[in-house]
Amino acid sequence: MKKLSLLFALLFLVVNVVRSQTEDTTPFDNGTFATGGTRNARKTGVSDSIQSEHKEIPRGLKVWTIDERFGDRTASVPDTLSYMYMNASLTYGTRGEYNTLGNLGSPRQNRIFIARRPTSEFFFLDPYDMFIVQPSEVLFTSTLSPITVLSYNTAGNRNNGEDRFKAFFAVNAGKKWGFGFKFDYLYGRGYYSNQSTSHFNYSMWGSYLGERYQAHLLLSSNQQKVTENGGITNDAYITHPEVFHDSYNEEEIPTALKRNWNRNDNQHVFFNHRYSLGFFRKVAMTEEEIKAKKFALKSQKAQEAQENKEKARRRAKAKGEKFDEEAYDKEKRSAGRPEDAVIVGEAPEAKTLVGKDGDSERVKVDLEDSTQIEKLKKKDALANDSTQKWMKDEYVPVTSFIHSVRLDNYERIYQAYETPTAFYKNNYFNYGSTANDSIYDQTKHWALKNTFAIALLEGFNKWAKAGLKAFLSYELRHYSLPSMGVQPGATISLYNGEQAWNMHDVSVGGQLLKTLGKTLHYDVTAEAWLAGSRAGQFHLDGHAELGFPLFGDTVQLSAIAFLHRTVPSFYMSKYYGKHYMWENNLDQEIHSRLLGEFSLQKTRTKLRVGYDVLSNYTYFGIQSDRVKSGDNYLVQHNDLNVRQSRSPINLFTLQLQQDFQLGIVNWQNVLTLQKSSKEDILPVPTFNAYSNLFLRFKIARVLDVDLGVDGRYFTSYYAPEYIPGIGSFGVQENESSRTLIGNYPHLNAYANFQLQHTRFFVMFTHVNSSSGGKYFFAPHYPLNQRVLQFGVSWNFFN
Repeated sequence: MKKLSLLFALLFLVVNVVRSQTEDTTPFDNGTFATGGTRNARKTGVSDSIQSEHKEIPRGLKVWTIDERFGDRTASVPDTLSYMYMNASLTYGTRGEYNTLGNLGSPRQNRIFIARRPTSEFFFLDPYDMFIVQPSEVLFTSTLSPITVLSYNTAGNRNNGEDRFKAFFAVNAGKKWGFGFKFDYLYGRGYYSNQSTSHFNYSMWGSYLGERYQAHLLLSSNQQKVTENGGITNDAYITHPEVFHDSYNEEEIPTALKRNWNRNDNQHVFFNHRYSLGFFRKVAMTEEEIKAKKFALKSQKAQEAQENKEKARRRAKAKGEKFDEEAYDKEKRSAGRPEDAVIVGEAPEAKTLVGKDGDSERVKVDLEDSTQIEKLKKKDALANDSTQKWMKDEYVPVTSFIHSVRLDNYERIYQAYETPTAFYKNNYFNYGSTANDSIYDQTKHWALKNTFAIALLEGFNKWAKAGLKAFLSYELRHYSLPSMGVQPGATISLYNGEQAWNMHDVSVGGQLLKTLGKTLHYDVTAEAWLAGSRAGQFHLDGHAELGFPLFGDTVQLSAIAFLHRTVPSFYMSKYYGKHYMWENNLDQEIHSRLLGEFSLQKTRTKLRVGYDVLSNYTYFGIQSDRVKSGDNYLVQHNDLNVRQSRSPINLFTLQLQQDFQLGIVNWQNVLTLQKSSKEDILPVPTFNAYSNLFLRFKIARVLDVDLGVDGRYFTSYYAPEYIPGIGSFGVQENESSRTLIGNYPHLNAYANFQLQHTRFFVMFTHVNSSSGGKYFFAPHYPLNQRVLQFGVSWNFFN
């Protein structure tokens, strides 16, 4: 209640403040921050030490992502939009498309198969894609002045609450050098017992964008710690609480495990640089560049004026005279030629000449002066021609030589101090001569990859309609797992240190692409692995976009197609743990996809149709018994195996995104149909829906408000079950204990605001929570009940 009272007090204060303002100063976000040249300096500027006057700070931020292989930049949008800000930190996704264990930052898996990321080599981190950012998704920055963004989201109290704090800072050292860092800390105590999460990320980046040479550097460190509770011991505590003699709060519901943790530590270094050969050409400056140059020229002129005044002050002091600053300023304002002055008058100067006979009445025009005057006039006209004045030399690269290096270091530990009796089916080794229930499964992995590429770039002349690239990659990988040995007299294997494997691969490939122009864009990339443990692996990816006008609307057609022949992760072939162990000889997976997208801008319609075929699909299969014991079910004989489907699996996807708007009323929908030919191997919900109904309006012309309710729903299905001992999701294989989830609407009510550079929201999550609901987004892991959340994000230029 204290947080609620403080929040309402804050809202009341904000509304009263904005009512007194009349100027719209809300920034727009289109990949850059607006340079507010017409805004009030007192509101947007700071004190300038040059003239002790309020001057506007140049506000311009550009962000982009880069291709890991080639370093190509793709413009992006900074994280400053108020739209959907309230959902940005929800573990089940912005549009509720993820299965999750319920707590903030807990492991998750996307229910929409075409939106799932491919399984990574170190798949233990895949369920944390909400928090861990890959190099290809990092936003590199270039800013006209230092920018800071601070964000804080919170819910609950000190016993069960959730908190997330993010800090972002970016600065430039000149036009070419850009630097920044991000700090992200997430802590979810958990509304149910034994489910706390604690994640930490620190990232630093730098970029150099020269004409011929460009470079990007990223350093990142992540730690994740998750307490594992194995799910609640009886789903009826949620679905049928009336069958129990006592009522239970969330934290009082028994869980299958306690004092169990998954820990992941990982560090990443990524560096890409390229040198280009090319030529210069004249192009017009962008609006942001013109404003930045004007600001620089104005600042330079002001500094020169201040330096001249200081010199005059020192000269007066040296002569023993009193310096009259007011007279000096008046003299300087009246002296000199104005910047916009032009030569006036058409007639050249006439001069009277004295002839040989002494006649002084003849007049002769000085042609030399006339020519000089004409030159001056042309020079002035040229200087004031904005078309010529605001041009710049642009370097057009023709051929680029590219090098990328990526180093990833991982460590995972599954640790337990207590394990229920008979919880696991197998016990493969002990950590000492005395058997106990402690677990300390550890694995380490690092990978070093170098890629060299050469690119013939498109657009340097009218005949270069497409770009062509070729590359060569070499990767070295290292793995370590526990080693076991049998000592004399022992009846079971004992832990005997670690054993390691080193593997390497060589691959080659190329890319053909067209990104320029307004109508057709495409790219095709192929990569083949020639030597090493992944020899025979092959990836072919294609993407095309076509845009054209139709009946007064703009039609966008796009298609994605790929054919991937991929070796499964090392850890699917080999894993050693105290209770899970396997050694498999797996075939390469073959995955092909055709995905088409049709969109209309005016009607806000987007339709996607996809078809996937998967051969040798590799997955986890879970077996366990749930034995009734009083009010609870005990999990016993838990086992895990790697499976590979020998026959192909077909998956059809149809997704419609349709938005409506009538005045201030907005209704946004994403509806997805999926059909898997083998639900027992690749289970997906038949129907998944997200709907967002809200009012969008302004208060006092400066406070943007979104007030609405959004909901998420999916049909019942046997969803993949979470596996604490491996930190991943697997298919439920026991017919006697398979559990359905779904067929439950989950609603959030929210109020989302933006005031200039400040975003904040208030939201009741799971507002429809009630006794007897089936609110599970993963088997045996209920979602939180009704929770009040709020958050604030403030971005400002220093």
